[in-house]
Amino acid sequence: MTLDTTGTAQMTIRPLAPDDLPLVVAIDAALEGRPRRAYVERRLASALREPALHAQFALCDEGGLAGYILARVLEGEFGRGERGLRLEMVGMRADARRRGGGRQLFVALAQWAARHKIDEFRTAARWRDAEMLQWLSAVGFELAPDVILGMAVGLQARREEGITLPQGEGPGHEVNFGSTEANDFERLARADAEVRPMVPEDLREIVRIDRAITGRDRADYIAARLAEAMHDSAIRVSLAARRDGAIVGYLMARADLGDFGRTEPVAVVDTIGIDPGYAHRGLGHALLAQLSANLSALQVERMETVVGMADLALLGFFQDAGFAPSQRLSFVRKVGG
Repeated sequence: MTLDTTGTAQMTIRPLAPDDLPLVVAIDAALEGRPRRAYVERRLASALREPALHAQFALCDEGGLAGYILARVLEGEFGRGERGLRLEMVGMRADARRRGGGRQLFVALAQWAARHKIDEFRTAARWRDAEMLQWLSAVGFELAPDVILGMAVGLQARREEGITLPQGEGPGHEVNFGSTEANDFERLARADAEVRPMVPEDLREIVRIDRAITGRDRADYIAARLAEAMHDSAIRVSLAARRDGAIVGYLMARADLGDFGRTEPVAVVDTIGIDPGYAHRGLGHALLAQLSANLSALQVERMETVVGMADLALLGFFQDAGFAPSQRLSFVRKVGG
């Protein structure tokens, strides 16, 4: 991806509109080497459905649409308490590069973030995408203290032990998912739980569990993600685990169909929790197993997640489930930086 930050050309910036779809698809196809109309179309549709959670700008010159930038608000994904803005797509028309358009788009995005009281940007890129890495560095991004983990959907979990910490002793007082029990996707009976799609009636119990894990009330975040799953199950999958007549665990994942050069659809696991009273019983693995089955039906071939490098308990859980470091790097930038 080529996005030069040099030059002083003044071009017009405006909100990206649905009518821009064909040109965005064309520019994106030229950059990525293949058309991704379905991904771009879903991104624009999602922005229209939840405008408060999306920032999307177009850069125009005398030739029409010269470039674009798309970002999505992070409200509580990966256990974070602060709001962030995830940069997902940016591109420039070939003949409009090297005129400073990429920087102008990013400045517009930063101004939007500041108006909406968002403190930081997040994004990810392939470690071999030298041009993208150079652009991220030029606009102020730095490596984040996170690791991106991934695994193929349907891959049997490994039997090796994960790195674990006692329950509640991780940096965020999170539940220890690293139990060596039930660490095989094919042995769901050991979890002895019903895992099914989340429904609105589950919300109260899930918020209760989430509060016990995080120490925060994230009812609005969970309700919004559940509503997204109810509206389009091909974009978001939300699961609940039930045992002894009560909700005892939950998992939420979002289909990521193409940001920054992905060559295959990926499901990003961004929220997972187990009732502290039901830890060490294989419920986390049962949730991942059901997610794997659901994703196979959606023809999504890979799962990913983001974990803080200091969060040894969660790293251990995902490692034990079969996840391994991906070929993508995580980046962060303060909005006012």
